[in-house]
Amino acid sequence: MADPRFFKKRKPLSVGEIIMLTGATLKDSSMESIMINDVASISTAKEGEISFVENRRYASQITSSKASACFLTEDLLNRVPQHMIPLLTSSPRRAYAKLSQRFYEKEGHNPKISNKSVVSKTCTIGEGCRIDPGVIVGEFCVIGKDCWIGSNSVIGDGVKIGDRTRIGTNVSISHSEIGADCFIYPGVRIGQPGFGFEVDAAGPIEIPQLGRVIIGDNVEIGANTTIDRGSGPDTEIGNFTRIDNLVQIGHNVKVGKYCIIVAQVGISGSTQIGDQSVIGGQTGLAGHLKIGKQVKIAAQSGVTRNLKDGSIVGGAPAVPIEDFRRQVANIKSLGRRDLRRT
Repeated sequence: MADPRFFKKRKPLSVGEIIMLTGATLKDSSMESIMINDVASISTAKEGEISFVENRRYASQITSSKASACFLTEDLLNRVPQHMIPLLTSSPRRAYAKLSQRFYEKEGHNPKISNKSVVSKTCTIGEGCRIDPGVIVGEFCVIGKDCWIGSNSVIGDGVKIGDRTRIGTNVSISHSEIGADCFIYPGVRIGQPGFGFEVDAAGPIEIPQLGRVIIGDNVEIGANTTIDRGSGPDTEIGNFTRIDNLVQIGHNVKVGKYCIIVAQVGISGSTQIGDQSVIGGQTGLAGHLKIGKQVKIAAQSGVTRNLKDGSIVGGAPAVPIEDFRRQVANIKSLGRRDLRRT
């Protein structure tokens, strides 16, 4: 059960209501009137709660779970104990996510501009905004309706922020246009100058970074991530992209729509990433690359070459995933041979 100090739960739902919400199927319609009052993991769920299992490595926990209901795929049906209601779906995690959102509403905000914030008189602030103590909003900014800017964040001159976007605490944004319905987590830095200079015998010469950061709608940017502004072309992040914590995105980078970028990824300047691509944690991408659509890059990879649409790669330097797996198998084999010799 989620801690009620931090999370506000809505009223219970019947199994029938859950089916309508998630699209899951139930073989025994007589169970539709049973009430479910919370969500929980398969290992901790109690009577009256619902869980899910998508990964077969957790299948053994279904039999011992006390959950009253569980989202799962049909191949796991034989694991379900008598007391548990099986809700069948091809995407158990997605169904669980939909239901969790219904049970636990997002934290709302009371419209208020704190008298301990500093908001320029030249700004345009939409209706229903909340601006917390310590916020600084610069000259000629445009803040959309129902936005929330957390304490001690700094919004630079001329920045535009779309409707319903939430900005966490201690964020700095400059030289940027942010879309609607975005969530920018604490500590994010957007619009700082890119790492641009030339070196000669006299030392490094700075190249002015004259571009912007353009972020689409419904984008999430995780805590302490940094997105540099362009050097002339803009840095761009497409609609519905999800960026994890501690990601570095260099100047002029273009990230497509519906991408997922996991923690500690570094993307060098001027690299382009196609729509619906997934980049695993701690991956590094060299500059000026073209990464196609629906590309998958395994964690801790080093990408130094262009990748075609649909590529699946891993390793450093990154190679097709089957080649990477063979490399790992060969290295393990060499290790076993050395042990036999000793």
